[in-house]
Amino acid sequence: MGTRVILTYRDYEALPADGRRYELHEGELSVTPAPGTQHQRVVGRLYRLLCQHAEAHRLGEVFVSPVDCILSDTTVVQPDIVYVESARSPLVSARGIEGPPTLVVEVLSPSTAQLDRGTKLQLYARYRVPYYWIVELEGQCIEAYALAEGTFKLAGRLDRGESGSLPPFPDLTTVATSLSP
Repeated sequence: MGTRVILTYRDYEALPADGRRYELHEGELSVTPAPGTQHQRVVGRLYRLLCQHAEAHRLGEVFVSPVDCILSDTTVVQPDIVYVESARSPLVSARGIEGPPTLVVEVLSPSTAQLDRGTKLQLYARYRVPYYWIVELEGQCIEAYALAEGTFKLAGRLDRGESGSLPPFPDLTTVATSLSP
């Protein structure tokens, strides 16, 4: 039986810039392929929507992947979109977001769906990320989860064509339109 090697942020920094998406999940390296074009279209639309809303209301900053969320020395993730409310702005550093952002958004791809709904959902809860959105391209919906007592609870869902708001943005009502092809 082999010894499990625990990788740290220092090991992560030394990885090659070869176009792959690397993350550390509790010291284990995770590598996923680059996302497809439909995934990137939806990420771009949601990023613009959230960024414009956050800037217009001076709520904080929105970042688009790749940006490192350094949740611990052995857990570094790159969510598709990251929102950091103004109260958490000290977490933003030159190397990334150093601690739990306010919201992480993952747009599901066939190669990442299980990871985003399983491992990453658990990691975001463990490191106390208050809000997590999962965007399903296949089902054309956005599920919004809020952290409650250490686990994520479904706080809202918008299907394509539906109008409504999702936490943490009570004044943003046009999110569901971002899923259109």
